Parts: sequence; structure tokens; C-alpha cells
Amino acid sequence: MRTEEARLASAYVTTVRLNAPDPRSVESDALVIGVHSSQDGPRPAPGAESLDDAIAGGLSATLGALGFSGHPGETAKFPAFGAVAATVIVAVGLGPAPDDGEHDLEVLRRAAGTATRALAGTSRAALALPAATAEQVEAVALGGLLGAYVFTRYRTGEERAPVGEINVLSAAPGGEDAVNRAVTLADSVSLVRDLVNTPPCDLPPARFAEIAEELGTKAGLTVDILDEAALKKGGFGGIVGVGQGSVNPPRLVRLGYDHPEATARVAFVGKGITFDSGGLSLKPSASMSWMKSDMGGAGAVLGALLAVARLGLRVNAAGYLCLAENMPSGTAQRPSDVLTTYSGKTVEVVDTDAEGRLVLVDGIARAAEEDPDVIVDVATLTGAQIVALGWRTCGVMASDEELRTDVVETAVAQGEAAWGMPLPEELRKGLDSPVADIANLNPERSGSMLAAGIFLREFVPDGVRWAHIDMAGPAFNKEAPHGYTPKGGTGVITRTLVALAERHQPAREA
Repeated sequence: MRTEEARLASAYVTTVRLNAPDPRSVESDALVIGVHSSQDGPRPAPGAESLDDAIAGGLSATLGALGFSGHPGETAKFPAFGAVAATVIVAVGLGPAPDDGEHDLEVLRRAAGTATRALAGTSRAALALPAATAEQVEAVALGGLLGAYVFTRYRTGEERAPVGEINVLSAAPGGEDAVNRAVTLADSVSLVRDLVNTPPCDLPPARFAEIAEELGTKAGLTVDILDEAALKKGGFGGIVGVGQGSVNPPRLVRLGYDHPEATARVAFVGKGITFDSGGLSLKPSASMSWMKSDMGGAGAVLGALLAVARLGLRVNAAGYLCLAENMPSGTAQRPSDVLTTYSGKTVEVVDTDAEGRLVLVDGIARAAEEDPDVIVDVATLTGAQIVALGWRTCGVMASDEELRTDVVETAVAQGEAAWGMPLPEELRKGLDSPVADIANLNPERSGSMLAAGIFLREFVPDGVRWAHIDMAGPAFNKEAPHGYTPKGGTGVITRTLVALAERHQPAREA
């Protein structure tokens, strides 16, 4: 593992292999099998059928005796007693068998993640889940990797060790490439989780920028960093205004990737508030305690650009990390201050806790200068997203319905829940300011997630396709782990951005 990443990163699965598809002969500490639920009791899924005869009394009867039904998220662990080469067998529920035989990739990802979470401390685990295609191999490997994630940087006592090695049992054509792709995506998502989980004392804007520069350069990205002096000189009034109250000054990082075969350019803009106190419009303490996650959008953009480069995608891509710390002090921006943003438009600051949109509009305006085919901004932007859609579903708004649908469908295909939201024109009036071009907040709380999207849209030049992803809740899991999602930073939307970049690749010649 790389030196910087070793200091920053969690411990998670470091080795993934493709192995023979017969689960009975693979030597491992634990053999993971998929099990379907049915009216007649649990039934082994493809990849595990051969165990029905290998286990005395039959696999289905054994699981039934254990009270295991095969519902999603359910696990059962029992000793193999020599029936197979593995020491322990772990059954994980997949739900009802699909009628068409096509297993949902997200079901496989979650099942693999559930299993590897349950096997923390195990040296070797073999995953005998349905993996007849390269896509299924990738899903199983990726879910297993992400489920095994643990964040141990600040543990001084006994650490919770992850699974040491995963063997995905499959003979699918293209399986090796699928495993390699899963490792690349898992590396990026795990990095984002690490950044979100890192306390703000160790991740001020300058440090975040250093990490982006080190990892980006190693991956072959171009990296440009504007410090506080360059931001002020360049007219980035939104980022400067938000960051001026902190002793940790702001940064804007541009990550660039170009491919000689590319025919399209995508731009991703990430909100990177490394800690959000609310500024002078101070948050309640209960709302502040998890605000280390307010840089999750910038983290997702960094992770996505690293994956785009490592996968060698045939697209041109740029990522903008809008980094600042929002703190109260004698130098902090005040409610009623007016900022001049990078676009030249002025903003009245009605509430300093509506700061994410102020840094984003500078990033959006800068990204638009490169004439991209699409701009996607990603942000933990509003508490209203959580009120409207809950903790696991992102809200998506866009300049046109086709793009909004595209982003939602791409996210859902990656297992990252998203829902399309409107941009009602009548909400624009609530952002009128008597002294500036626009106010950063409508005091009327209803529709505030949508109003935030409307605010951002005001800074998108005409003719530029733009989408906004509000992931305030999904970026940080405050509850118990589930599937391949740990408690704490989730790394959500990283894979969606990579998939969006992939969709802009030129078609392969026949």
C-alpha cells in the first residue's frame, strides 16, 4: 500500500482472486454461499447447488433447521465438518430466485458485503455466489471488498481486522478484468470513506488538497491548486467568503484527465466543506457533530477522477474540489454581506449555514469555462434532502429532464439510490434580494432542497447541461451497517460519477 494511503486508509481486503467454481474443493476459512427464499424453505442459489448433496441431511434441510429463510441481509454460519474443504460455511440470503434467472447485481453486491462484514478477522473467504457473467463477478467482488471495509486509523487498542483474502468462485469469461475493475472501484470508494471518517482536525482544506495532489499525480492526473491568495485574486468570492472565518484557509483543486480517443468532456464539481459549524449562523450541537462529512461531495469527485484515470476511460474529465472550513470568528462572513462570485454575479448572504452552494457556484462557473458536455455537481447540500427522501436516497435535479433521468438511472444501476426532483419556477422569487443579484437562501423552509437547486442553476451558463446531486443523508450512515455499507462515511456517488464518465465514451467500432 502507498505510504500516504497507508497513513490515511482503513484496513480493508487487500487481495481478491478468481478461483475454480466448485465450492466443495476450495480451501478457505469460510465458504460463502447464496440462498434463495421460497415457499418450500431455503434453496441454494447457483454456485452452491453441489453442496446440497455434500452436506449430510442436505443443505436446505440444515438451513431450515437453523431457522434460516433466505431473506436478503440474513446470514447463518455453521461448521463444515469435512463436507467441503472450507472450515466454516456462511449462508447469505438473496431473497426469491429471479423468474428469468438474471440475478440483480445490487442484490449480489449487498449479499457479498453482508458476508464479508460477518467474517471480519477471517484470513480467507471464498464467495460461491451467482457469478456466471463478468458483470456478476464484478458485483460479487465489489460488494465483498466494500463490505469488508473498516476504519482503524485512530484505534489504539485491538483492531477489528478485515477479511484478508477473497476468492470469487467463477469461470465466467472476462472474470479477471471484472475483478480488477472491482478492486479499482473499491479503492476509490474506500478512499472517500476514509476522507469522510477523518476528523476535521486532520483534514483542513490545505491537507485535503495535498492528498488530492499526491494521489492525483500518481494516477496520472494533472493537478492545479489555488490557495487563498490566488482565490482572492481570481475573484472566487464564494469560496473565499465561506473560508474567511477559519484559521484554515480555503483551496480550489482542479483535477484533469484527458484521453486521446475521447469525444466528450465531463466536469464534476464537489462541495468540500471540511467542517461546517454553520458559521455565524451557528448550527445546534446535535447537527454539528457529524459535519466532518460535509466534504463528501469533493471526496466523491476525487475518488471518481482517480478511478477514471486508473480504468483508462476514453473520455476527457475534470474534477473541481471546492474546499473550505465554515467557522465563526471575527473575520467570518456575516448575514447581510454581499459576495461577488467567480461568475460575476453577486449574492446576499442571508444565512451563513447555506454555505455549500456558495463554494459550488464558483466551481460550476470555473468548470463551465472549459465547455464541457455536462457538469455534475455533488454535495451534502441540504437537510431538506433528508426530510424529503430519507438517509439513503439522493435527490437529483438537472437542467433538462433527459439528463435528470440519465443521472438517476445511472445511480440506481450502481446501487446508489436516487430520485429525480423538479426545479419549480415559482420558487425562484423566494431567492430575490433587495441589494444583490440573488440571495443564498429563501427564509421560507418549504421546498428548500429544490430552492437550493434553483440557486445553483442561476450560475450555470446558457446552453450548458448541468445536474445536481444532493446526498446530505446518504453520504454518512449514522445507523447500523447494512449490506456493504458501513457505519460512518459511505463513499456514495463515487461509482455513479465513474459510470457517468463511462457513458460519455465513444462507441467501439464493430
